[in-house]
Amino acid sequence: MSDARPAAAVVSPGDVRYQSGFGNGFETEALPGALPVGRNSPQRCAYGLYAEQLSGSPFTAPRASNERSWLYRIAPTVAHWGPFRPADIGWWRTAPAPEVDLPPGPLRWDPFPLPDGPASFLEGVHTITTAGDAATQAGMGAHVYLLTRSMQDEYFYDADGELLFVPQQGALRLWTEFGIIDVAPGEIAVIPRGVKLRVEVPEGAARGYLCENYGGAFTLPERGPIGANCLANPRDFLTPVAAYEDREAPSRLYVKWGGALWVTDIARSPLDVVAWHGNYAPYKYDLRRFSPVGPILFDHADPSIYTVLTSPSETPGTGNVDFVIFPERWMVAENTFRPPWYHMNVMSEFMGLVFGQYDAKPQGFVPGGISLHNTMLPHGPDVDAFEHASTVALQPHKLESTLAFMFETRYLQRVTAFAAQAPQRQQGYGTYGRHLRRHFDPARP
Repeated sequence: MSDARPAAAVVSPGDVRYQSGFGNGFETEALPGALPVGRNSPQRCAYGLYAEQLSGSPFTAPRASNERSWLYRIAPTVAHWGPFRPADIGWWRTAPAPEVDLPPGPLRWDPFPLPDGPASFLEGVHTITTAGDAATQAGMGAHVYLLTRSMQDEYFYDADGELLFVPQQGALRLWTEFGIIDVAPGEIAVIPRGVKLRVEVPEGAARGYLCENYGGAFTLPERGPIGANCLANPRDFLTPVAAYEDREAPSRLYVKWGGALWVTDIARSPLDVVAWHGNYAPYKYDLRRFSPVGPILFDHADPSIYTVLTSPSETPGTGNVDFVIFPERWMVAENTFRPPWYHMNVMSEFMGLVFGQYDAKPQGFVPGGISLHNTMLPHGPDVDAFEHASTVALQPHKLESTLAFMFETRYLQRVTAFAAQAPQRQQGYGTYGRHLRRHFDPARP
């Protein structure tokens, strides 16, 4: 598959093309014959290209988890290098970042507004929580992005973690070394660590959520007794075809490395990959293609049945990060309290709402908002959700036009100073459980 892009080309959404499958060994070229056949590093590459390997795992990782791609590019990455100087990282933070100590309890925020002035991706990422330690490749950062301009003559890659974009308002165009990804609310995109990109805002502004995964790369969860179908199916994941820029102009390359942001001046676009093959590449997924499963007689299943992607840890069954969604679905269980039950959990839950209403919090949790229920802290439905769900006639009911999600990790999530002090923080949220009424009556079973 190919997608040649001359310099300064204008690309419409209909021109952006993809290859389907999750974790496949892809191959794609933007010029015929640019991809070597039968070898990775020929003595002379076609068109005068350079061969470069990008490895997402150790060379000796088992075949099932070994990730690498071969890129055939106009100039290797080292040619886009230069003296780096510190750059202002703004509100982006990296674990460990113990900036504030808040008392234990649930937290919630109203949506963060878009800034009045220009803000690109480099300026628009605001960290809400961090967890674990990026230097040990464990944990995550949970951010919001608030963008009002596209990156111009600016390029970026994250050496600290893999980036999971969850748009909430406005579309993004992600120009990457591997090709172009268009992603809109209701979809997600994943950019592996080390992959260069330019973030564009086609509609002039965009807001969304961003998970920076420091640990093992996201993969599909095991289905267990569910079997071979449902949840997220591999064929619905889309990886871009090769698309390159041959553009010489003064530019800047930013690198997030070791929790700091660095910048160097370069003379040309580093998005110059004419062909590539391998299984280490960015991808997108339409969350509306997720096929949920659930109880069809009684009780409420664990939220893990809604896991789209998981970053595994060294402990079987324990995610470094799980990406879980709560999409449209039918509720049919009889004699059952249908919203999520009250619980305390070893996993920490960062939740966002893309659109619609979340059934356990019908008031105060709106699209673009955030809630945080940390490890071993109690949480559950508010009083309105409990009273309604406890008395409503249990007919089959469809939750429509709703999409919530969680970034869930085994680590405690530390709130940043920005998030703790933000006026969007709902100061009274931590006591919502006190509004639950007493129903106990020892004389009435």
